[in-house]
Amino acid sequence: MISRENALNILNSTSSTEILENLLDLSKFDNTNNADNTKNTNKVITYSKNAFIPVCTWCRNICGYCTFREENYTLLTKEQMKETLRESDKYNCHEALFTFGENVDENPKIMEELNKMGYGNIVEYLYDIEDWCLNNTDLLPHTNCGILSYEDLKTLREVNASMGLMLENSSSRLCNTVAHKDSIGKLPKTRIEMIENAGKLKIPFTTGILIGIGETKEELVDSLFEINRINEKYGNIQEVIIQNFRAKKGIAMENYPEPTPLEVLKTIIISRMILKDISVQVPPNLNKETGQLLLLAGIDDWGGVSPVTKDFVNPEAPWPEIEELNKFSAELGYTLVERLPVYEKYINNDWLDERIYHKIQEIRR
Repeated sequence: MISRENALNILNSTSSTEILENLLDLSKFDNTNNADNTKNTNKVITYSKNAFIPVCTWCRNICGYCTFREENYTLLTKEQMKETLRESDKYNCHEALFTFGENVDENPKIMEELNKMGYGNIVEYLYDIEDWCLNNTDLLPHTNCGILSYEDLKTLREVNASMGLMLENSSSRLCNTVAHKDSIGKLPKTRIEMIENAGKLKIPFTTGILIGIGETKEELVDSLFEINRINEKYGNIQEVIIQNFRAKKGIAMENYPEPTPLEVLKTIIISRMILKDISVQVPPNLNKETGQLLLLAGIDDWGGVSPVTKDFVNPEAPWPEIEELNKFSAELGYTLVERLPVYEKYINNDWLDERIYHKIQEIRR
């Protein structure tokens, strides 16, 4: 692993020669997920064919870069979700990404709707639809819905192949900026606690950082080291998303500059060097023009791509077609391989609920 000082030197470098040398040096760092350490040498890049299910669009946080949250929210019915899951099953999708805003139970209108349907809270509602998903489709649930308690994580482990929460950044300073000043759930210590609780419960986990939301280079580097610290302690972080801020109309940060392609590239380089055994992912729909350059920097996963649903967090950025993504990857000699929402090294009875483990065996037959 490189030092904090060296990571900062890479981020601050304006020398094209140094940047190219760092790209060449990446061959010394093995960032594989495979037990036999062959992923990079075989030049494989993975993706997950998924269905994006926005269970509820209200959120207690009002982030300066978000368009997902709606005051006049939508709470999907079970039948609406089942219809999407059935359609996605026809396309042989294997990941059902369930999302909703954080702590939606704080909204009395949402609680009233849930109570009328016979549910005491949103987690009960989510558990029910994920249970149906496992019983009636070949999709595996992956939940990413903001802060959850230890008990809620323990409950949802029974019906999830993996779960996720973006760390975004480990600096509490950002909670006083336009990005997070109205977002109590973005306190780093709260998010770190949840990621660590997932580790204690042995839940395969996805996290990540946002770049371009007002962080300093030091805060960016410290966030990557914090993720690595958690993984060294619990071993539960299967992938880290490096997500670049994109300006959108109507958000508080509409006129903020987006990170440059070079900033993203250098962030990927240091991520590879810091995170070692963790997969590094970038969203292909947010990096259509520059994604191939990021392959050179060592990403090994494109994340979720859906043939059925849009990206409800970034609706202005359509998914690339899977064939397009295949061509995109092949031009640099990479083989595009579909993966499940849980990475191979976690597919065992130690990391998965027995029901999920058996479901994966059924899917693979």
